[in-house]
Amino acid sequence: MQTNLERVLEEDAESVAAKPLNWERLAGCRVVVTGAGGFLGGAVVRALLALNRLRKLSSPVQVVAMVRNSVVARTRFASMAGTAGLELVEWDLNSIAVPDLGKVQYVIHAASQASPRFYGSDPVGTLLPNVVGTACLLEVLRRSGDPRGFLFVSSSEVYGSVSGDAVLAETSYGTVDPVSVRACYAESKRMGETMCVAWHHQHGIPACMVRPFHTYGPGLLPQDGRVFADFAFNIIRGENIVMNSDGSARRAFCYVSDAVSGFMTVLLSGKPGMTYNVANPHAELSVMELANLLVSLYPERQLSVDRRMPKTGGEYLQSTYSRLVPDTGKLEALGWKPEVSPEKGFSRMIGAYL
Repeated sequence: MQTNLERVLEEDAESVAAKPLNWERLAGCRVVVTGAGGFLGGAVVRALLALNRLRKLSSPVQVVAMVRNSVVARTRFASMAGTAGLELVEWDLNSIAVPDLGKVQYVIHAASQASPRFYGSDPVGTLLPNVVGTACLLEVLRRSGDPRGFLFVSSSEVYGSVSGDAVLAETSYGTVDPVSVRACYAESKRMGETMCVAWHHQHGIPACMVRPFHTYGPGLLPQDGRVFADFAFNIIRGENIVMNSDGSARRAFCYVSDAVSGFMTVLLSGKPGMTYNVANPHAELSVMELANLLVSLYPERQLSVDRRMPKTGGEYLQSTYSRLVPDTGKLEALGWKPEVSPEKGFSRMIGAYL
């Protein structure tokens, strides 16, 4: 019997597949998706397989789901066991080696430790997939003989510390201190983008980059560590939300189906060598506003926001941004637009686990 979580994941995947994109470009192709056992990679895999299920293509797409741990991945995709067009491949992108994946037309590289809780405890494991892994995957596509698209899932962290609170266009760069431990993520994402541009310039690989901002939805894990996930799982467990800051930082929260449709828009219609912000600038909330919103969505639970003194130390290395909101005009010019409000999106996410 299908669980509530599986139903919501399937509906979200089908909502992406229903977008009027040039899906036929993927017909009969082999598409490698890294980080398939994770939140964003897993959502991409489900959206691609929904194309087959909904008969959007003249011939099925073959999805090569690359995972670091096949046992964990089989649990995540348990409801899809035996699905035609899905192939699980175990590979560690920390390895300095090029995997033999045979004929491949597209690569979507979404493997990365995105939560700041890893930056302090595993900076090496955070940066290697974005640097060594990206180089190896670009080589996979170059050697395939039929490279049609490479998508690198980068991050808003590449902007570094920017002055002021203006919205961030794709050229709004600040500084990153390369000798701070937290830089392991931002600097490796920056290098991953540079590699994409280099392989495009020298080898003609049609590589594009997307920069997701704060993306949420079903599929996140309780131990994720980012504030929006912590708050959502507080509600799911029936706990008061614990606020360990003054709650003034402002972020733009994007629901996962909007983000994945943005990724696919860039893969199929983006200009090689270019970067695109992927976020919902219309869903800007302060951290305190987010906490109050989630509590208000479930009044019957009689929960509240518990404000405490900010934490210091520990493995979670906090961002220095006071406001992190992007300009998505470049992506919207390709025909994309976000559709899911925070009220609807967080209700879907939380409801999927209840």
